[in-house]
Amino acid sequence: MTLPLFFFYVFSIIAVASALMVIAARNPVHSVLFLILTFVNGAGLFMLSGAEFLALILIVVYVGAVMVLFLFVTMMLDVDFASLRTGMLQYAPIGVVIGLILLAELLLVGGSFVLTPQLTASAVVPITEGVDNTRALGQLLYTRYVFLFMGAAAVLLVAMIGAIVLTLRHKTGVKRQDVFKQSNRKRSEAVEVVKVKSGQGL
Repeated sequence: MTLPLFFFYVFSIIAVASALMVIAARNPVHSVLFLILTFVNGAGLFMLSGAEFLALILIVVYVGAVMVLFLFVTMMLDVDFASLRTGMLQYAPIGVVIGLILLAELLLVGGSFVLTPQLTASAVVPITEGVDNTRALGQLLYTRYVFLFMGAAAVLLVAMIGAIVLTLRHKTGVKRQDVFKQSNRKRSEAVEVVKVKSGQGL
């Protein structure tokens, strides 16, 4: 057994075991920690495959930003997960239908490599000698697929704004800063001159 094959089995076994523990763990904080372990081992598999850019992105973006955010939100918010699980059975048919649709899409994509290998081979971009993986991916992404990349960025921007709008709640009785009102106020509204007699306080 070679050394890369040994590390492949180690990363794969730990990734599968930690992925199962994400579902089996009762504590949501433990589930997040197991998911971080899954991403780290997935990054190790990407490094073994020669896709170092995907490995670094998986560590920096998912582990370093998304999962840390999930961990902080899970630890800071007092969420009653028992009450959230009470109505899960009524959404089970919809979940099964969506799962079957995703399974059909995955089978169609996987079957296209077997049924029409000439189409998949024509879409492959030749690798230039002397260019590393990250540089080749950047050149391809910002030249051939630049419009798709900008479209994906616009979709993510709209999704982020929509999430902020949907989750924004204004509580009553809480003082908030009104920037336009503060900028447009006059001197007479901000300063009050009071004449105090000698020997008396305010």
